[in-house]
Amino acid sequence: MAPVLTSPVVSTQWLADHLGADDLTIVDATVLVDLDLDVDLDVDPGRGVGPGRGDGPAALTTGRDGFERDGHVPGAVLADLLVDFSDPGSDLPFTRPGVDRFQAAAAALGVSNDSTVVVYDTVDGRWASRLWWLFRAYGHDAVAVLDGGWSQWLAQGKPYDLGDVLPTPAPFVATERPDHWVDKAFVESVVAGDERAALVSGSPRDEFDGTSSPFTRAGHIPGSVNVPAETLLADDGTLARDPVLRDRLAVVPDEPRTVVYCASGVSASVDALAFAVLGRSDVAVYDGSLAEWVADPAAPLVPAAA
Repeated sequence: MAPVLTSPVVSTQWLADHLGADDLTIVDATVLVDLDLDVDLDVDPGRGVGPGRGDGPAALTTGRDGFERDGHVPGAVLADLLVDFSDPGSDLPFTRPGVDRFQAAAAALGVSNDSTVVVYDTVDGRWASRLWWLFRAYGHDAVAVLDGGWSQWLAQGKPYDLGDVLPTPAPFVATERPDHWVDKAFVESVVAGDERAALVSGSPRDEFDGTSSPFTRAGHIPGSVNVPAETLLADDGTLARDPVLRDRLAVVPDEPRTVVYCASGVSASVDALAFAVLGRSDVAVYDGSLAEWVADPAAPLVPAAA
């Protein structure tokens, strides 16, 4: 029997206690950016950074080299968020895959509908949160993020393996949940006052304020509040605990729905995770996020204060 989850996050001790359990799939969702270049991970594909784009100022890669050379949680498999879990036909970075593509990618990792899935990354949790959200959006609720990720796993002295892991494919059927996403038209309706929803940016404060941006247009969607993804984490990289977490999210207006966004829908997933930990089920991700929004010259943007 698969381990039973009681929260969207699990501790390193919980995972260590369940290593080797039947129907447990552990997934490393790491994506890396060239750290020698001064760029943000959530960036405009027009600047050459994005899935499959290696000819710009930086290139994103999966964490395969580190997975094999530096280690991974025993039994973990590596997910490719750049290709397998994105839409290769989209002009925007990290656009969610269609249901058939997601289903095939999950099955190839060895995930079945009976599996409990635990996702982690070696960065700051944003990639694990993104894959966690994808699983939920495609009907698989038995999924959690490893709290603190790889860094906490090592800090706690947990075991790890080296080398590659060849997954054993499993039968998996995905069920799309459209309410987990909103599109640009919906956000436009919110801005116009025709729909009611709280708009929450998970981008860093300087990007929200418009003093810094990976895009040619800087700022935030009108009516948004800013809850940067990194402010939802404790100093050790784990998710902040209640009441700190609840306090960080207190700025979000009380509306029938909450829409989270960032530059390309990745960091926003950390905000979505935080809401889920607090029991919220009214949250959706604007998948196109600012990468789509700023590409439209007519889309309003609140710039930096003069």
